[in-house]
Amino acid sequence: MLGRLYPQFSSLLVLLLLGSAVAACYAQAPASPDVSLRETRQIAAGFTSERLQVWQKRLNLTDWNISVVMERAANLKPKTLGNIHWDLDRKTAIIRVLDPADYKMQTKEMLQDMEFTIVHELIHLNFAPVVSEFQRSEANRREEEHAVNHMADALLKLDCDKDR
Repeated sequence: MLGRLYPQFSSLLVLLLLGSAVAACYAQAPASPDVSLRETRQIAAGFTSERLQVWQKRLNLTDWNISVVMERAANLKPKTLGNIHWDLDRKTAIIRVLDPADYKMQTKEMLQDMEFTIVHELIHLNFAPVVSEFQRSEANRREEEHAVNHMADALLKLDCDKDR
């Protein structure tokens, strides 16, 4: 997926991507000591923007104005890697994904995780009109999270299989 050339990537990013086309489904190479946090954030921002567009279209959310922002772990709920806040009336949403500075993994895995977070949050958004009518409890939130995780995982596996 990432091995494809996208016009919005800078020439530096294109060189990084071309030099790292190895993984089965994601072609981004692991972070090297000479790749700065700033460059990693730029790679992540381009990647998340592109994947948001893809998944927004696939999940039929093109009439929504959705953005992705990087958020430090201290600003997210404990044990979470992201969240989404939406306005149903205005059809706007902001997806927050964990900032690259807080990941303790290689770039390829970090990007996979960010894409999972985007898909996961977009599935929540698809359910928003329905679940907003229900009485919310900790138990049904756990059930929803469990179901959304399985759906996101299944969609990403299908997407990965399609690209092989």
